Amino acid sequence: MSSKFRFGLMLAIATLVLDQATKQWWLSLMAAHPEGIELTPFFNMVMVWNRGVSFGLFNQGDGDMQRWVLIAFTSVVVLFLLGWLRRSTKTGVSFGLGLVTGGAVGNIIDRFRFGAVADFLDLHAFGWHWPAFNVADAAIVAGVLLLLADALFQPQTKVR
Repeated sequence: MSSKFRFGLMLAIATLVLDQATKQWWLSLMAAHPEGIELTPFFNMVMVWNRGVSFGLFNQGDGDMQRWVLIAFTSVVVLFLLGWLRRSTKTGVSFGLGLVTGGAVGNIIDRFRFGAVADFLDLHAFGWHWPAFNVADAAIVAGVLLLLADALFQPQTKVR
């Protein structure tokens, strides 16, 4: 097992643990604050159950069937990401893959446990409102940005 694979796998596990711990913490606070908590003029903590895909897209579909389709699809993606991570030779790629993998598994666990993904971070400013998200979603976005940066800005080796 390469050091890049171990690094990415440990990051995935850390991301998963942080995601699940923050969700559990927020769910326990919901009993006392069902209306949510306003932390700043641009940041609230709310409770949103996302039955769709990223950022609530397709949130109105057939609940149970959609749930299992999303679990199956995301599980296949995670297997693909782990295969890619196993072959990774770059720290940045391993970092990005670890974040995306950990976030994806965190959201799979939510779908198994609750039938939906628990989102609770709510950003808004100047009339603009971002859909509620969670630690897993933030890790997925950060990981994808790292992978894109690597693909766009790293010098490519020429194949002869």
